[in-house]
Amino acid sequence: MISVSEGGLQKIQEIMDSHEKLNCRVIEQDNGVTVVDAGVSVEGCTELGRLIGELCLGGQGAVRLSQAHIGELTLPAVVVAVGEAPIATLGCQFAGWRIKVGDFFAMASGPARAVARVEAELFEELDYSDDADRTVVFLEASQLPSQDVTSYIASECEISPEGLYCVVAPTASIAGSVQISSRIVEVAVHKLHMLGFDVKRIRRGQGVAPIAPVARTDAKAMGLTNDCILYGGRAYLYVVGEEGEDLERLVKQCPSSASEQYGRPFYELFKSVGFDFYKVDPMLFSPAEITLIDVTTREGYVAGEVNPEVLKRSLETYGQ
Repeated sequence: MISVSEGGLQKIQEIMDSHEKLNCRVIEQDNGVTVVDAGVSVEGCTELGRLIGELCLGGQGAVRLSQAHIGELTLPAVVVAVGEAPIATLGCQFAGWRIKVGDFFAMASGPARAVARVEAELFEELDYSDDADRTVVFLEASQLPSQDVTSYIASECEISPEGLYCVVAPTASIAGSVQISSRIVEVAVHKLHMLGFDVKRIRRGQGVAPIAPVARTDAKAMGLTNDCILYGGRAYLYVVGEEGEDLERLVKQCPSSASEQYGRPFYELFKSVGFDFYKVDPMLFSPAEITLIDVTTREGYVAGEVNPEVLKRSLETYGQ
């Protein structure tokens, strides 16, 4: 059984060894937890975001910096390849653990989720756990966690604080933008999961998504980063098909365009519903284009397409 913690720890060590070059800060808390500031009070960089993307995949995937050509736009982008896709994405990268301690709130992702298994139902479905005594967690937050917060995370993981490494970056940061685009495969896997597909039949995934510029606020950054996936992202999933299964019908439900709320910049949609996530259609959170490849028949099924008009409108309006 693979250990996402082992893979994630290799990435955090790489980050800490090059922290000056990566423009991040390593903080040793009194309780023994190591915190890496990747954008709260430091600038960070795209390479830092790339490494965080690989960290959140538990070392089970590769993230590379590239460019994407979408209509007349040429944008910086990530190219992502993921093996052990269900575990690496839903079991590790997915931001499914809500951390709430006092006034601090963040969604946690990364290997620590598979150690704590707070999302018990999901991990039972994946039939996966990581019994590591050292692990790493990523928090998307605009403030650094206190010792109370990190002690709580270590306690939930049932490890000593000395065994916990915590990486923090705001949405509105260089590393934040890169690591969000690095979730392009995870978003596609999660969509299939929501549609009732047995994700354990997903063998591997690939994807490409543009990287959003850093916005002035986290709310606008949330809009820009989502739009890079909703209107500019492409994902390819290699699945084991079953006899009688209609993958062509399934793939039509997968792209963001299948949602009735599709078609406007995410920040505008979010604002129109009073910034209430519960009023946003969960089926909207998908790549613009998804391809399913049946590894048994070698047939491919494609749905959706990139939307350069909405993406350009979002970048020009909220990316300044």
